[in-house]
Amino acid sequence: MSQDLVATTNRMRAHIVEMLAAAGSGHPGGSLSAVEILATLYFKHMRVDPGNPKWEDRDRFVLCKGHAAPALYAALAMRGFFPEEELITLRKLDSRLQGHPCMGKTPGVDMSTGSLGQGLSVANGMALAGRVDGKDYYVYCIMGDGEIQEGQVWEAAMSAAHYKLDHVIAFVDHNRLQIDGTNEQVMSVMPIDEKFKAFGWNVMRIDGHDLDALDAAVVEAKRSVGKPTVIVCETIKGKGVSFMENVVDWHGVAPTAEQAQVALAELAAR
Repeated sequence: MSQDLVATTNRMRAHIVEMLAAAGSGHPGGSLSAVEILATLYFKHMRVDPGNPKWEDRDRFVLCKGHAAPALYAALAMRGFFPEEELITLRKLDSRLQGHPCMGKTPGVDMSTGSLGQGLSVANGMALAGRVDGKDYYVYCIMGDGEIQEGQVWEAAMSAAHYKLDHVIAFVDHNRLQIDGTNEQVMSVMPIDEKFKAFGWNVMRIDGHDLDALDAAVVEAKRSVGKPTVIVCETIKGKGVSFMENVVDWHGVAPTAEQAQVALAELAAR
């Protein structure tokens, strides 16, 4: 495991805490649980050019669970798409950083998302377009586990398998919590891996906070021929901030200034 990448994840988490505290609103839990996935993609695997965000041959990324935008913004800023100092403007009037990703405002955002369940369909469209255009870019998509209760996700899963979209690599952020409680209380999504297998996908299940496991999974996914891949990531909601971990109330509540200081101190001590 690269210590630089570990440091990157800590810095991403600090940015998430700071920007949410400054905004006074947003979604910390699901942003923090997806940090390692985004760090692995943007700092190890994705072919992008921050100086040319619309580069035709770039890999694409769709944050299906758009409320986790703070995690994406942290990755984009640290990758060089816009200044890190701009992160503190999250959700402010006239900011380029909306509460959900907006491709018309934010450099590096490939798709505006926020209406849950739609992202995988868009990822499929991007992959099909790449096939028609003779491009070899990959399309990555992160979905929430509560989000896959949406029926459109499974229509998209069926389509991706039917069209043999092996350049679609999806992740399910399986932190087991959603806005109204646990997945089991609201609407069970289990068994996630077996469902995707039944739909014809190449499936892996890993620790979503293990950077080495994530790296190896993406490498293996790129070897898949004729099948899309889903990587089911076992994660912890609020990961990295002890008082947020596995607490459903932190789905959509921003930390106060005092709570943010406690969280930042914890992250600095790592």
